Amino acid sequence: MGVAHTRHLTATGLAGVCGVLLIINGFVEILATGRNQMTTNAHPVEIEAEASDFTPLTAEEARLLREKNPESSPWWVIAGQVAAGLIVAAVAWWWTDRPVVGLSSLYGSLAVAVPAAMFVRGAMKRPGAGNESAAMLRFFVWELVKLGSTVAFLAAAPWVIDDLHWLALLAGVVAALKMYWVALLVRPGFLNRKRF
Repeated sequence: MGVAHTRHLTATGLAGVCGVLLIINGFVEILATGRNQMTTNAHPVEIEAEASDFTPLTAEEARLLREKNPESSPWWVIAGQVAAGLIVAAVAWWWTDRPVVGLSSLYGSLAVAVPAAMFVRGAMKRPGAGNESAAMLRFFVWELVKLGSTVAFLAAAPWVIDDLHWLALLAGVVAALKMYWVALLVRPGFLNRKRF
């Protein structure tokens, strides 16, 4: 009984494994045919029509577009982060009547603003013509420097500020980070755009 039962379980197990493999193989075939259909469904005429719809801007159209959407400086965002940190620090100090709470929140906002200033200074240098890949590499390297510096600032906070107030530090960090969203909302022309 034991050997027959074991053979039955082994045969059932093998049949189950084979069935699962057949199901997986079927899914792979379905995915492969679906992928082939997705890549071959586009007609060459439609692709050519989409490509021919593009027309480059004239010099006058480009000038008008730049006037309509002026470029804002990233330094305004950093100034906003410092200002938000000062406001949060003043409110925290006033609310708790403890200077260390205000100092903790100011330190939190500076932990975001100082690395952001380093990023802007390092990454926003104008590359020479044809150096797009070097500009992208510089951008990503300075973004890593910014993130690492922010983490280092926050990790060093207990040693920099005696009797650190963590909630105030977090409030300063959040206030500084929210300035990115405020900068998106108040940039020139954003509020005057037509809604679709």
